[in-house]
Amino acid sequence: MDRELLIGTYTETLPHVDGGAEGILSARFDGERVTQVALAAELRNPSWVTASSDGRRVYAVIETAPDGGVAAFSRGADGVLTPLGTASAGGAEPAHLTLDPSERFLVAGTYGGGSISVFALADDGALGERVTFVQHDGYGPDPDRQASPHVHQLSFDPVTGELAAVDLGLGEVRFFVFGDEGELTLRPEATIIVGAAGPRHLAFHPDGRHALLVNELDNTVDVLRRESARGGIDGAGGQGDRASGGDRFAIAMGASTRAADATGDSSAAAVRVSNDGRTVFVTNRGDDTIGVFAFDSGSAAVELVAAVPARVRAPRDLVVSPDGARILVAGQNSRDVAVFAFDEDGRTLDFVSRTPVPTPVCLHFV
Repeated sequence: MDRELLIGTYTETLPHVDGGAEGILSARFDGERVTQVALAAELRNPSWVTASSDGRRVYAVIETAPDGGVAAFSRGADGVLTPLGTASAGGAEPAHLTLDPSERFLVAGTYGGGSISVFALADDGALGERVTFVQHDGYGPDPDRQASPHVHQLSFDPVTGELAAVDLGLGEVRFFVFGDEGELTLRPEATIIVGAAGPRHLAFHPDGRHALLVNELDNTVDVLRRESARGGIDGAGGQGDRASGGDRFAIAMGASTRAADATGDSSAAAVRVSNDGRTVFVTNRGDDTIGVFAFDSGSAAVELVAAVPARVRAPRDLVVSPDGARILVAGQNSRDVAVFAFDEDGRTLDFVSRTPVPTPVCLHFV
């Protein structure tokens, strides 16, 4: 396998990171190691990147304060990124962005500002007008980390098409109906409250019935199970579910992301699900481990089976290779990307390689 990898980075020294990159990086992954790391586009603190399904458009946050931004690029057949423009993110320190399923809109969330912006996209992928702006208000139980809203991640429910907004500051996951013109309508009855646990990222399970929510502040992962508007536990869903807009998730169970004998400070970061849905991965910064969990979709049970040394410092993002056989981990503070071989049957990770990469925090296969 030979695939292109886009890498989001930090370029500046901030309170939580000593950034050492120059912008968005590109690299190749040959199945064993990350190679040909190169600067794809100069940009301030592009800490999260994503791309269209055909790989021809690339988007990144500009994680700055007091006003952050988003940037758009066209991507040529040779992988070269050509700027298509930037826009204000509508708040400080944008942490995440994503394309809606139709890829007609870009949705960005700000950590420092606690807001969500929806941008219409031109035919060539350039940023158009901001069509929706939502400002979260309030605070959570932790006075140090939850004194104000912090939108940390945005993702679309593959069954209903709704937008899930993970707000670490409020301690909530909010669900919005996403309109045909990019409108956002809050479904307050669907809000999941985890409070001081500090929700950070959410990953939808391929079965359509579950999602995994990683909580940064208390180092836990929660299993969310879909409850149908018709009552009971829903199946994989379909267009009927999308039309009803009545499904909601409930917490089925949770587990610690750390080994039982772990000590000291640590904070969970990324959560991903293996291609077959039987394994869940979580990165732990501080412990510098990858939590490997067995997941049973029938019982919604999740169990930590191993806390594997990540071989990097401050592991941020983690991705599963398209063929499901490799796990890549971004070492923010050690400035490298580690590769592990993944055995689906045994749920084991075996270290394969490590490549120097300046301040990597986000990994995205094109």
